[in-house]
This record gives sequence, structure tokens and C-alpha cells, in this order.
Amino acid sequence: MDKKSKILVVEDDLDINRLLLNIFQNEGYICKGAFSGTEALMHVENEIWHMILLDLMIPGLTGEEVISRIRRITKAPIIIISAKTNKKTKVELLEKGADDFICKPFDPDEVVARVNSNLRRYLEFSSDELIKEDVLTYKDIILNKESKEVRVSDSLVILTAREFQVLELLLTNPNKVYSKANIFESVWGEEFLGDDNTVNVHVSRLRNKLSKVSRGGEDYIETIWAMGYRLRK
Repeated sequence: MDKKSKILVVEDDLDINRLLLNIFQNEGYICKGAFSGTEALMHVENEIWHMILLDLMIPGLTGEEVISRIRRITKAPIIIISAKTNKKTKVELLEKGADDFICKPFDPDEVVARVNSNLRRYLEFSSDELIKEDVLTYKDIILNKESKEVRVSDSLVILTAREFQVLELLLTNPNKVYSKANIFESVWGEEFLGDDNTVNVHVSRLRNKLSKVSRGGEDYIETIWAMGYRLRK
């Protein structure tokens, strides 16, 4: 088992969140806590996670809605930790995309065993390319640096080499605003002399290509006035 795997703990009870983080940090995993559905989705959109532990009764968004939205981004295992124990609830959650269910109050040894089991299956048998270092993701964009392929909502997007490089640059740091000079010098490898038309044209074409195949025509790239471009949050 690769203990460099990353686990996101979504639990609004501070004590339980801290307990779970301590359990898995002691096991050697890389962990982070989130305390609402909105915060959880922000982390999933901006980082690669190999496991999500999710409480149902969280603020911001319902646990059920969080599962559905996480599944649009990653196939990483989702284990529900909840006091809701009736059979109907469990079945509904599994149908929505959860992988396992642990009832509160829980036994720490059982939680570790279930996480290890689900992680082992995911890392060994999943073909999900999100776990590979040569893949960058944001929302439902998947960019494979090795194969030079870009997919949006499971659709292949045909990009020019420059468009691919621009997107790769933006995906490398989704929260950063890249100036036109940043983009030009990084992608073209030449000094930026103030003519931003080349960058504008390539970014515009890239935005259109991504938007055409997205769900609902989403525009993934945002123009920051007088500053440059970044991925739309």
C-alpha cells in the first residue's frame, strides 16, 4: 500500500475530523480536513485525492449532492461515515456513487481496514488516470501530458500544440492569474514585447473548444481585467 496516497476527510464535527486525520496521519497517509460540502468540492476540484471520507450531515451542500458532484470529477473511492444506518439510505448512497459505508460510532481499526481495502483496489485495478503524475485535472477537464490528449466530460478535444501548452500551464496552478507575458514567455519561449494578440487568439480558440464539449457550455477560462487569465472557479 502506497502511504503517500492522499485522503480528504469531510466532517463538520471538529473532534471527529481531527480524530480521523490523526488516525490516517499516523498510518502514514497525507490527509486534509474539510468541514462543509462546498469546501470539499473546492479541494476535489483543485487537487488529486485517492480517497474521500464523507459525513452526510454537513453544511453547505448535502452529502448526497457532494457525492454526485465529486463523481463528475474523480472516481476515487468515497466512504460514507454516518449515523444514518437504515438499509434504504445505504442503498441510495451506493447507487449515487459511494463505495462503502461506516456507521457512527465507529471503530478506528475498522475504518483503517476499510480505507486500506478500498484504496488497494483503486490503486491496483482502477484505470482512472487521475492517479497518475502525468495527468492534470480541473473540474471535468483531464489533460494527459504523456499522450498529449485532453478530454472534457469524456469527450476528446483536438487542440493545437500551443493550445495544449496554454491549457497545461493554466492547469498546473489553477488559482494563479497568468499575465499575457507569463503565457507568451512560457509557451513560446521568447521575450514578450507587448503584442498580446497572439496570446488572445490562442486563449480564445482554446476557450471555445473546451466550451463546445462541456456540460452546459461552461467557460473554463476567466479573463481578469488588466491582469490576464486563470481557470474559472
